[in-house]
Amino acid sequence: MMTDRFARALGWASLALGAAQLAAPRAVTRLCGVDDAPGATAVARLAGGRELLHAALLLGAKNPAQWAWTRVAGDTMDLGVLGRAAANRTGARRARALVALGTVAGITALDAVCARGGTAKAKGPLQVRASITINKPREEVYHFWRDLENLPSFMVHLDSVRTLDQRRSRWKAKGPVVDLEWEAEIIDERAGDLIAWRSVPGTGVSTAGLVSFTDGPGGRGTVVDVSLEYSVPGRKLAAGVARMFGEHPEQQVRDDLRRFKQVMETGEVVRSEGSPEGHRALRQLHQRPAQPIGGRA
Repeated sequence: MMTDRFARALGWASLALGAAQLAAPRAVTRLCGVDDAPGATAVARLAGGRELLHAALLLGAKNPAQWAWTRVAGDTMDLGVLGRAAANRTGARRARALVALGTVAGITALDAVCARGGTAKAKGPLQVRASITINKPREEVYHFWRDLENLPSFMVHLDSVRTLDQRRSRWKAKGPVVDLEWEAEIIDERAGDLIAWRSVPGTGVSTAGLVSFTDGPGGRGTVVDVSLEYSVPGRKLAAGVARMFGEHPEQQVRDDLRRFKQVMETGEVVRSEGSPEGHRALRQLHQRPAQPIGGRA
């Protein structure tokens, strides 16, 4: 789609600008007429890091146009800085600051056009699906999941699930930006086959899910298939930030299912001591031999 191609072009622009600000911050500040300001070089480097974040979101996303709002936010900050610089300077520095201000204003308009196109595409809820095969009988796997209070034992982003009655439960979870709490209700259930649920309207989180249990190939083990759909305030921005730290919802669900397999097959979750929270991209830098959670080999 044209909007996404435009967004990727903006991503490459952010990559080039960020690299320039990090590699030659003094040249950038001189070009913008702010080289006489205390700390200008440090600010330029920070802005360069921000541009690289924009680039990562725009170049790494399946639907990059929706992340153009991050550039609009960055442009707004730049306009404020350059506006003050132009007002407080004279001569050649003022002229350079005004040129930079006009250039950023034009870029902001382009970013806003791209962001509006991306927003139009991204109004639907976020959908995630993952599956895994567990070497245990289907009834056993189903009954463990059906006891919803077991879920935090392998879903590391869940703080707790408290059963209120046969159909309703109270959930608390760690979010990438803020912690979340909501009530959910089971809306469909076929013993041994599937469980479908959704959040109770008005509890702050709109989410729904379905987990199905089928016999594995050749009657060996159980295939667990999970489909999730949810929408929370600021979910696109939160998902983008989470992706940068290796916690995107798709990754979370896959990791949760791997831990579920461990719990069902071994009775415990085995994790590296270097990443006790689970599989997080930045935590993979320092790994140690795997060991049971909460214990030492």
